[in-house]
Amino acid sequence: MAVQRDNPYGAFNFRVTVDRFGGNADATRAGFQEISGLGLEVTEAEYRNGNEMENHVRKISGIYKATDVTLKRGIIGWTDFYDWIKDVRQGAQNGNSQVTIELMDEARTAPVMTWILINAKPKSYKGATLNGKGGTDVAMEELVLSCEKMNLENAADS
Repeated sequence: MAVQRDNPYGAFNFRVTVDRFGGNADATRAGFQEISGLGLEVTEAEYRNGNEMENHVRKISGIYKATDVTLKRGIIGWTDFYDWIKDVRQGAQNGNSQVTIELMDEARTAPVMTWILINAKPKSYKGATLNGKGGTDVAMEELVLSCEKMNLENAADS
């Protein structure tokens, strides 16, 4: 059973692992500043019989899809993001990976929620925006992932 809290968890303690890059929390290659786009979408078909008494459509649930997920991090010299999308671009058969995103508790000892992206692969990569006037800005890179399925687990499910 899940633990009920009065206060929500902060969104700033999280970790990401990708089976392509080692796949476990001990093999962390880099941290991320921001992750956005975690979600699912169910398509709907609208239908109405011509002889129905009420003048409205029925909404019939259809297939679902996971939304694209964006990962952002400061450039640290690793080319793993670019190498991944390069492999997909060149038709490599090992382009799909499992990506695990864990929201950690305040003590950073255990995950409280976990999003698992199944058969994830890069959809787009953006390198840094470089600007000679921005002396305090960090050079950032961005990777957008598409995936076939997303699962959500809480700590009690594990």
